[in-house]
Amino acid sequence: MIPIAKGGLPWVLGSFTITFLFLLFTYCTSDLWSMILLVLSLLFFFISCLLIVFFRDPHRSIGSDVVAVADGKIREIAHLQDPDVGSCVKVSTFMNIHNVHVNRMPLDGTITSIVHHVGGHVPAFKKESDANERVVLLIKTDIGLMKIVQIAGTVARRIVPYVTQGTIAKKGEKIGLIRLGSRVDVYLPEKRIKELVIHIHDTIKAGEDTIAQIND
Repeated sequence: MIPIAKGGLPWVLGSFTITFLFLLFTYCTSDLWSMILLVLSLLFFFISCLLIVFFRDPHRSIGSDVVAVADGKIREIAHLQDPDVGSCVKVSTFMNIHNVHVNRMPLDGTITSIVHHVGGHVPAFKKESDANERVVLLIKTDIGLMKIVQIAGTVARRIVPYVTQGTIAKKGEKIGLIRLGSRVDVYLPEKRIKELVIHIHDTIKAGEDTIAQIND
């Protein structure tokens, strides 16, 4: 059985319920309506299968050092000065609809702050998406303060956090879900990062792939 992410099961069950109802009504209507309802039931069955793929939550073997927060493709790597983290490296990962959308902890730590910001729904790969709806997490770790920003995209209209302020989580533990296409930025304290082991356009898996080595 394919494991379904927390926050995704109602969507899957809802879609299958609609599929079943349309199929049931095909036996209670005239030939024309029966054909229309059959087509609709097939359509919703297809949508249900897509939702299973989208909301899947496979087991992951946790990698070493700092691991990826999200599945997807690296879109940006930048060295900058962040008001929360200070001198840091920002790694942006864009998640397509076919990626697993469960996000994970990059390192052991404590959630010191989690803030939801209301915003727009510009495509997540555009610069303007910085003003999109997002959830910002600050995490206290052994190498300093990290920041994770979960950004909603055009289709992704809901970010589902699995953690709250004060949550203590291990590296690779699940921290939330972004529904239907989105972006995740992680800010790493530059002084404690020995080397990035990823490059722009690399495809990574949350919790499993190492993105940076820690400076001892």
